Amino acid sequence: MVEAEQVEVKLAELMGHLSVHFSRREPAVQAGKYVRGLLSDLPRKNCWTLAEYAGDATPDRMQRLLERASWDTLAAMGTVRDFVAEHLAGAGGGLAILVLDESGVEKTGIATCGVKRQYVGCAGKVANAVNVVNASYGTDHGHALIGARLYVPVEQIDDPQVRRAMGIPDDLEFRTKPQLGADLLVDAVTAGVRVDWCTGDAVYGRDRALREACEQRGIGYSLGVPCSFRVRLPSGLKLRADAAVKLAATGGWQVASCGPGSKGDRRYQWAWLATASDRHFLLIRRSLRKPAELAFFYCWVPAGVPATLRVLTAVTGRRWTIEEDHQLGKDQFGYDHFQTRLHTPILRHLVLVMAALAVCAITCADTHTTTPHTPTSRTEPPPADIGLIPLTVAEIKRLFNLATRAWQSIMHHLHWSGWRRRHQARARWHHHQARLT
Repeated sequence: MVEAEQVEVKLAELMGHLSVHFSRREPAVQAGKYVRGLLSDLPRKNCWTLAEYAGDATPDRMQRLLERASWDTLAAMGTVRDFVAEHLAGAGGGLAILVLDESGVEKTGIATCGVKRQYVGCAGKVANAVNVVNASYGTDHGHALIGARLYVPVEQIDDPQVRRAMGIPDDLEFRTKPQLGADLLVDAVTAGVRVDWCTGDAVYGRDRALREACEQRGIGYSLGVPCSFRVRLPSGLKLRADAAVKLAATGGWQVASCGPGSKGDRRYQWAWLATASDRHFLLIRRSLRKPAELAFFYCWVPAGVPATLRVLTAVTGRRWTIEEDHQLGKDQFGYDHFQTRLHTPILRHLVLVMAALAVCAITCADTHTTTPHTPTSRTEPPPADIGLIPLTVAEIKRLFNLATRAWQSIMHHLHWSGWRRRHQARARWHHHQARLT
């Protein structure tokens, strides 16, 4: 249970850092209750369930924390970012890589800030949803989310009435998803966070401004690009990325791993082509099982850094870390459980989710357990004692709940049963009244 105790220690450390952003002590204490609720095993994590778990009589304090309490949301997010970077980069974990990607949350109505019909990865299609651009920070030691920006469509920003209804700040200007990603990158570097490389999918790779932001700061990148992306070859010929595949000779493909996965090394065939710039490359990935499946990445290697296929594939392979952070955030910490509709309350919920994920991710990274033996052939039998896999973030959270679980009294739960039924009766009455009108 040492790891469960370490979560408690790191939680106290992080909440102590966050307390300086609150104008009063009471909201800071309530934020601590909120994060503990996010760390719980509650199936749904909204203001009602978190308030009952925390021992509050009503959800008013939790709702006030998100909507009306005075605290600096972006500064608090920066504190979580610095906390993660200090523990992961300070552990000597090799390359520090920032990964950019967006995560969608489906909604049924039209009143939530940022909601519109748009493509969301969680649904795999165009749906009524909000999108949040996130940044994940990782080293060989571990990874966690360090930044989030809500994507707000231009039509909501340009309509004064909609701005007021959705609580969009007066100084907020329209930013595309790549621009929001660049903002997260620049904020991290400006705050002194070490970022060696940046990676992301084609949404970010095809944006010239984001690539230039990396180059101006000496940050290497391997960013996904669409097959229609055009590159200029050393000969001066300019052609599409998919046309450049023909230039990769039969012997030009190399099999290499882009990092370990849950089922073994993630091995692909790779080809990389020089461009008119001696620091830019086109990297092509081909599936071993389905050779027709190709992916393209545009890479820039900073001066003084060796340009090797091993480094580029390792950086490219780190894109999975943000996908894992999104999945953990949604499955374990209530990332998509927010029920508020306004801009600032949504961001505040995400900040507290990032804090809960950070303490578990850092504790998981600090366990330093050895990976069990893996087979070297198809016929090798498993050993008598195969051992244990390293502790995961989800398992760290379970251990924390086992060690700190404090059941509320039966009277507390009976009180909440009555409160819910009374609130639902009031809502039912108003719904019936509206239909009569």
